[in-house]
Amino acid sequence: MMKTLQIQILLALALLTCAGLFAQSATKGQLTIKVANIKSTEGKILVGLYDSEDNWLEKIYMGGTGLIANGKSEIVLKNIPFGTYAVSLFHDENDNNKLDMRFGFFPKEPNACSNQAPAVFGPPRWKDAKFTLKATTKTIIIKL
Repeated sequence: MMKTLQIQILLALALLTCAGLFAQSATKGQLTIKVANIKSTEGKILVGLYDSEDNWLEKIYMGGTGLIANGKSEIVLKNIPFGTYAVSLFHDENDNNKLDMRFGFFPKEPNACSNQAPAVFGPPRWKDAKFTLKATTKTIIIKL
């Protein structure tokens, strides 16, 4: 009788542990960013994931780097809490880990944002670039 009770307690604890792990992973996801139309294979793709309008283009929530092959690149960001985000990326052609600027204002290197948010008289706006991550996997395509 005592062994049966111990086994039942151990099974209950195991089930609770598994349920907790499932619940935890069900609130986070993986974002795959596919970059297309890359003109050269020089350098790499640098990606910034932003988690709020206040942080947009100022403070990266999570970043990644992608290698370039056949005019494409793919970057996978994992363990992202469900929520609203936006992506900004650029082709670091000279591999110096920064977006080179012309006259201090205009990007010299190809760049783009999620939803192909346009840069009109200034940087792309958060409201144009934002998207929602609410599934365990999401793929977005950004064209340079």
